[in-house]
Amino acid sequence: MTKVVVTRKIPGNGVKMLQDAGYDVVVSPHDRPLERQELLNFIQGADGVLSQLTDKVDEEFINACGPNLKIVANFAVGFDNLDTPTLTSHNIVATNTPDVLTEAVAEHTFALILAIVRRIPEADKLSRSGSPPAFGPEVLLGTELKGKDLGVLGLGRIGSRVAELGYAIGMNVIYFDNNKQNQELEQKVGAKARESAEAVLKEADVVSIHVPLLDSTRHLINAEKLQMMKPTAYLINTSRGPVVDEAALVEALKSGTLKGAALDVYEKEPQHAPGLDALNNVVLTPHIASATNEARSAMGELAAKNIIAVLSGQPPLTPVKV
Repeated sequence: MTKVVVTRKIPGNGVKMLQDAGYDVVVSPHDRPLERQELLNFIQGADGVLSQLTDKVDEEFINACGPNLKIVANFAVGFDNLDTPTLTSHNIVATNTPDVLTEAVAEHTFALILAIVRRIPEADKLSRSGSPPAFGPEVLLGTELKGKDLGVLGLGRIGSRVAELGYAIGMNVIYFDNNKQNQELEQKVGAKARESAEAVLKEADVVSIHVPLLDSTRHLINAEKLQMMKPTAYLINTSRGPVVDEAALVEALKSGTLKGAALDVYEKEPQHAPGLDALNNVVLTPHIASATNEARSAMGELAAKNIIAVLSGQPPLTPVKV
């Protein structure tokens, strides 16, 4: 019987879809990432694996599954956990889950922007302290977004939606994308392309990062780039943690090089750089940008559809594009 392994519990109908397709579906009983050896033991004999970003899929992983492995369906848009050249060399299909989480991640990005510029976590903490401050003309002054420049780095699906949300709130959108100039979005929201990421960093009041993790984007935002930003600017990252040099970011936030930051992803998840959580001018969430019932359910269903397609001899719906 065809065996499909799901390495962590997922919401929605994805598992049922696999069961209804007639597969022997084995789901991890744990709502946590499996330890490495635990994972390697669990995936033995799999024809298909529905994997998580926390699962390193490499030669060792493939060997543990055995010779019948045909597809690894990643429960994520990102796929930096997948050794795609090795998968390709073994004729194993790799898929991800684009599109279905665009709205959730874009909305969370804007929630982080509003939270940091209006100092909402600070206000919440003070309000719960037992001695909240009385109203005062200078208590917890924040920043209005209307008329400010929103800089978007990476204008894929999520970056484009963030640009639309920024435009809706009255921000001026500037962007840089290595791959293209988005004339459609420029017409839709009046976005203005810049010739480099550095140009965006120098000009924007809020910088939102939406690039994949590649060798070329690792530490895209480093100490030198942070120095280019306005001291009144905010940095937002809901893409991949290693895109930002966290140690450099801590120093920039401490020194006043920039005003604040909001992060949903970290270099060494689930941990983050020492000193980051002690700062008042940062908002931190634990990689939950896609954590809505709608998005996570749709992710599981899309991953299941990819597995069903490949195991039925059909092409995948959303193959990883390297």
